Amino acid sequence: MSDQPQGRPTSRSRVTLSRIMTAIDVNLYGTVHGGVLMKFVDDVAGAAAARHSGGTAVTAAIDEIVFVEPVRVGDLVHAYAQVNWAGSTSMEVGVRVTAERWDTADGEPLTVATAYLVFVGVDVSGQPRPVPPVLPESPDDERRFREAIIRREHRLARRTAIQDARAAPAE
Repeated sequence: MSDQPQGRPTSRSRVTLSRIMTAIDVNLYGTVHGGVLMKFVDDVAGAAAARHSGGTAVTAAIDEIVFVEPVRVGDLVHAYAQVNWAGSTSMEVGVRVTAERWDTADGEPLTVATAYLVFVGVDVSGQPRPVPPVLPESPDDERRFREAIIRREHRLARRTAIQDARAAPAE
């Protein structure tokens, strides 16, 4: 019998966090600091990973984060996360961040950032533990699942190429 937990549907991991950006969140340019958004992304992704894995999950890597539009003081910001793919102990979490402008009552929320993070489920001693497989529920979930596998393959290939380059004798 396998130690792998039973699969869980994508919807089980979905999490939304929202907050209003304030003056303490801004950088020298008067827009919300990228680091503030990165922490927000990590928080929502961690909640999704914990929800999917059924326990503690820690950030192993931020695969990609793209800032699309600046965020301003007063904007209501929403971060949406879900687990796209899971291996034996690791998971990829996708995050989309939107903003509702404080000065536009009827405007549609703008996508302001997207990100992909890798989390590892850990036990009480901090060691990796098995996480459930992802069961995609929609065509979008299936697309995200396939793309997550591509990102994983690229991560592993890059790591191997770097290790090979370090092991090669200097010319």
